[in-house]
Amino acid sequence: MEEAKRNGLRLFKSAAFVAAILASNITQAEMFNTGKVLATGGVSMIDGAGGGGITPWATITGYATRDGINGNVHYTYAPLANYTLHSVGAAVGFWDRFELSYAHSTLTTSSTFDTVGLVADTAGGLTGQLAGTPINTGIEPFNTTIEMDVIGAKVRVFGEAIYDSDNLLPQVAIGGFYKKNKNADLLTTLQAAKTKDWEAYISATKIFFPINTLVNITARYTAANQTGLVGFGGPDGEDKEVRPEVSIAYLLRKDTAIGVEWAQHGDNLEGKSVEIGGLDVTGLQPTLDSLGLSALSGTLTQHESDWYDVFIAYFPSKNLSITMAYAMLGNITITPDQHGFYMSLQASF
Repeated sequence: MEEAKRNGLRLFKSAAFVAAILASNITQAEMFNTGKVLATGGVSMIDGAGGGGITPWATITGYATRDGINGNVHYTYAPLANYTLHSVGAAVGFWDRFELSYAHSTLTTSSTFDTVGLVADTAGGLTGQLAGTPINTGIEPFNTTIEMDVIGAKVRVFGEAIYDSDNLLPQVAIGGFYKKNKNADLLTTLQAAKTKDWEAYISATKIFFPINTLVNITARYTAANQTGLVGFGGPDGEDKEVRPEVSIAYLLRKDTAIGVEWAQHGDNLEGKSVEIGGLDVTGLQPTLDSLGLSALSGTLTQHESDWYDVFIAYFPSKNLSITMAYAMLGNITITPDQHGFYMSLQASF
C-alpha cells in the first residue's frame, strides 16, 4: 500500500513537472514573437535605440507585436579619416509599446589629435610648472580614446505605422537618453560644460506602403556635442535646444531598403579653442605654422557640422540585418572632413 502511494506520488510529481514545462513553453511562445513584417523593425542607431543609423524612429525595436517581446544585440563600425567609431549595445521592445536600450561607444583618434596632444602636453607641462600643479589634458598622443555609455527608453504614444498605413496619422513616440562620457579631463580641455547629461526626443514615423517609403521626423532636445562624444554644453553654458532630424527610407524589395538621413548638431564649442589650465592655446597656431606644420592650421580651434548619411540595409531574415552607409560628418571638434563608410550588424531574438 505504501509502495503504491509512493509510486502514485512520483507519477503525480512527474506529471506536474511535464505540465510545468509545457506551460513554460507555451508562455515563452506567446511572450516572444516576431509577428511584424520583415524590415519594419528598423535597425539600431549608434545611441542604441531602434530607428536609422543616426536618428531614432517612433517604431519600437524588434519584430514583436502587441502580444510579445523581441530584442536585439548590435554592433556598428565606422572608420573615418581621423577617427574610428565602435558602438555595441542591446535593445528590447515590449508589446510594441515600450523600448529599453543600451549602447557603449568608443571613439579612437589619430592624426590631428596626436599632434595637438603633443602640443597640449608641452603647453600643459609649462602651465603646470607655472601653477606648481601637474595638468592632465586627457589627450594622449597616439593613444587618445573617447568612451561613452548611453541608456535609452522609448514609449509609443499613439498611431500604428505598419498596420494603419492607409491612415494619415503617423506613429508617434517619445523617448530619452542618459549619456555619460568617461573622459572628464579631455572634456575640460575642449571646454565642454558637462561630462554627463540627458536628452529627450519626440519622433513621428509614417510608412506609405503604396510607394514603399518610410518618413521619420524627430525633434531632439539636447545640449550634446558630437552626440555627447565630446561632452555637453560649452563655456557659455549648458542650455539645451531642439534639433531636428529626418530619415527617408525606400523599400527596394521586401528584404532591402535604401535611404538618407540628416541630423542637426549644435554649436556649443564652435570657434572655441583647446584650453589647457585656463590658457587659450590658439595663440600657439603661428608657432605650428613656423615649424612647417601649416597643414594643421586651425586644429586648435573647434567646429561641429550636421551629420548626414546614405544607407542600404539588407534583412536576410528577421534574425539578422546588415546596414552599410556612407557617413558625411564634416567637422568633428578639431578635425575637418570626417567622411567614410560604416557598417552595422544587428541580431534579433
